[in-house]
Amino acid sequence: MPLARSLSVTSLSGLEEWDEEFDLEDAILFEIAWEVANKVGGIYTVIQTKARLTSEEWGENYFLVGPYVESNVRTQVELIEPTNPALKRTIDKMNSSGCKVYFGRWLIEGSPYVVLIDIAFTAWSLDSWKSELWELCSIGVPWFDREANDAVLFGFLTAWLLGEVTQCEQPAHVVAHFHEWLAGLGLVLCRQRQLPVATIFTTHATLLGRYLCAGNVDFYNKLAEFNVDKEAGDRQIYHRYCLERAAAHCAHVFTTVSQITAIEAEHLLKRKPDIVTPNGLNVKKFSAMHEFQNLHAQSKSRIQEFVRGHFYGHLDFNLDKCLFLFIAGRYEFSNKGADIFLEALARLNYLLRVNHSDVTVIAFFIMPARTNNFNVETLKGQAVRKQLWDTAQTVKERFGKKLYESLLVGQLPDVSKMLDKEDFTIMKRAIFATQRQCQPPICTHNMLEDSSDPILNCVRRIGLFNSSADRVKIIFHPEFLSSTSPLLPMDYEEFVRGCHLGVFPSYYEPWGYTPAECTVMGIPSISTNLSGFGCFMEEHIADPTAYGIYILDRRCRGVDESCNQLTSFLFQFCKQSRRQRIIQRNRTERLSDLLDWRYLGRVMLQTPRPSLSLLFSFLIRGGTIYYRNLCFFFYTAGFRYPRPASVPPSPALSRHSSPHHSEAEDNEDDERYDEDLEAEKDKVNIRQPYTLPMKNKSINF
Repeated sequence: MPLARSLSVTSLSGLEEWDEEFDLEDAILFEIAWEVANKVGGIYTVIQTKARLTSEEWGENYFLVGPYVESNVRTQVELIEPTNPALKRTIDKMNSSGCKVYFGRWLIEGSPYVVLIDIAFTAWSLDSWKSELWELCSIGVPWFDREANDAVLFGFLTAWLLGEVTQCEQPAHVVAHFHEWLAGLGLVLCRQRQLPVATIFTTHATLLGRYLCAGNVDFYNKLAEFNVDKEAGDRQIYHRYCLERAAAHCAHVFTTVSQITAIEAEHLLKRKPDIVTPNGLNVKKFSAMHEFQNLHAQSKSRIQEFVRGHFYGHLDFNLDKCLFLFIAGRYEFSNKGADIFLEALARLNYLLRVNHSDVTVIAFFIMPARTNNFNVETLKGQAVRKQLWDTAQTVKERFGKKLYESLLVGQLPDVSKMLDKEDFTIMKRAIFATQRQCQPPICTHNMLEDSSDPILNCVRRIGLFNSSADRVKIIFHPEFLSSTSPLLPMDYEEFVRGCHLGVFPSYYEPWGYTPAECTVMGIPSISTNLSGFGCFMEEHIADPTAYGIYILDRRCRGVDESCNQLTSFLFQFCKQSRRQRIIQRNRTERLSDLLDWRYLGRVMLQTPRPSLSLLFSFLIRGGTIYYRNLCFFFYTAGFRYPRPASVPPSPALSRHSSPHHSEAEDNEDDERYDEDLEAEKDKVNIRQPYTLPMKNKSINF
């Protein structure tokens, strides 16, 4: 159920009464975040993907504010002169007062304007600003917490910027949207200084929640029992927690990204979010339905090339019957569910072996950790693979030349003479080069803390060492993927498209961009009912499994039960035929509209008259909330995808939720599949989102 609108506990002093109707040209939107043109985590994806839609709505009056990081600016930002006169005067004044503020266009889709503040240039003010923070809010920031010190500098400079903008002769209506605690201090200062700025604060994950879950506590069952001040103090993040909580309470409107995070914020930050705005993506539809399947095949072949090199000398499995699974994200072993995934892989390995399955599973762990270089054995594998390829090409050319000359004289070639001793010598040397005395490596890099690494220690415990007898192989890539890598030269998007299944059994996942990205690319995924994405899909899809969205129950089951359920999901997926996987990918890709920013911006707004004239109303722009002079109640114009047309509505029937595996399919893996016909079947039951008529007032998007 949508959360009811709750009034801010703070006053709205400093805000002039806005007219009931005003043109967006009279308003300026500032979106402030530490990850503007500075990739750190998921907030970067949020801002980057919705920038195009927000720019379309707000035009020249939309500005992103973030930190100046020279390495990022060189490759992502085109520096230009400010286009807004008020903003130009503000930047010039700040630069003349000892700051360094840059203006430009972020070179992403939508090309939004960015204001980048060099916090290092004003570091000399840190002590005085920390003293001011203590006097105003009684929040002390220790000298050794560099991240918190950066937040202080960024917050004071942001408040300075907004203050100068609002002091112009003809100030526009200013809306400032702050993301996460690193930008939250600017909001607190805006309220303390009574600037005429409408403020919004969005938390994508609470600080304390992330720390508590990493500590292996029974988080969700004891959510209402935590002594938040003590817990934050015990973890030495009390000053950070205070900054986050102050921003949540000072904001005119407080938002979060999922219902489960809203409950968490209500208990830990002591304020109920006014609205929930799920994160979306820019969805690009292909003109031909089978195009994304072709991209999957192309990317899969590139992953297979890497596998050939990584497992050289032990390539005793059929790559055509090999499934690629992956988990990716921040290296939080328990929060991201890497622990339960590894345990499930060990159990899956046992099931595949006792059932004599010819399927091989290769599980990739893409989680950045501390390394000092590539693993020599891994680099050697790719070199051996390339050498074998070059040898094969050399022999092929020699063979082809002899064949060509034989045909030119009108004779059929003598096969016994097509390959001479030199050719056999070259091939034998190549074969001897592939001999390997050790097992294929688990990790592609040299880990700095090998003996204490959680993934490697778990692998040692469960005994999955990539041996020939194992049907499950593990590859740990402790670095983000890059197309320039000498090992696996693929971008993350290409890699995801080439995999068969994304596995994200997270215990703490406020939203979950990784399974969302899988869905948009037509790749099935496993999520949990403790993630924002999993809850969102359960709410909107009648039978998520039929659409390739497996929801693992980690809320009402213990760890062992959840692990068994995950093992069951993986084993059932391994038993699918190639045709079944194609059908499932098509169904998964059809859900992409559900995660499009354009869909998430479709809402129904009711506009009852408030008792206070200075309350802000909700104005949704690309899934983000901006405000006018009325109080609105928010409702999503929700709908539920029913089960696919080819699936019976009753579980009592004998048919399966995906097409039943027939014996004939064992010999017909290449059977043609009509995507158009299958899509037409599902279209009968898939209803598009709709918007109900609004009362008293309508807003056109």
